[in-house]
Amino acid sequence: MQRFCLALDLIDDPDLIAEYEQWHAPGHGWPEVRANDLAAGVLDLQIYRTGNRMVMILETDDDFTFEKKAEMDAVNEHVQRWEELMWKFQHPLPWAKPGQKWVRMDQIFQFEK
Repeated sequence: MQRFCLALDLIDDPDLIAEYEQWHAPGHGWPEVRANDLAAGVLDLQIYRTGNRMVMILETDDDFTFEKKAEMDAVNEHVQRWEELMWKFQHPLPWAKPGQKWVRMDQIFQFEK
């Protein structure tokens, strides 16, 4: 299993943030998007928010790559529509590349075992 953490900002507007959270409430996500994530090797996906900053924790199988997922996303009409809808709420981090949403975070600490 692999684990990744990614970050993204929301537009700092309480009404848009509330609407974004509604889209992510149980039963409101699109099953086709979830199915695509599962097929790409995503085992679990969690999003946390403080203010307008979000952190996503992505747990995947060992064969998962972001390149493979991007290829699958690019040919999935439902994923493309979902991502277009989500841009209404999302604001890229200042250091994101053009068109980039979620930015991978570097792990800088772990308990010593």
